[in-house]
Amino acid sequence: MPTMRALVGAQSLTAESLGLGNRIGSIAPGFDADIIAVDGDPLADITATQRVVFVMKGGLVVRNR
Repeated sequence: MPTMRALVGAQSLTAESLGLGNRIGSIAPGFDADIIAVDGDPLADITATQRVVFVMKGGLVVRNR
């Protein structure tokens, strides 16, 4: 599976399948702000998703390395 498709599937498609696509799974106005940043480019190296350096949950920063 292409990396981009796997990343999208893990986010927006999962939210839609849970019936929550109107609240989570995308970065958009009115959506819950759950965001991560990783060290590296996950499209070039999927293991970058294991190196989380920033986490925002519900609009609050909970990790900022």
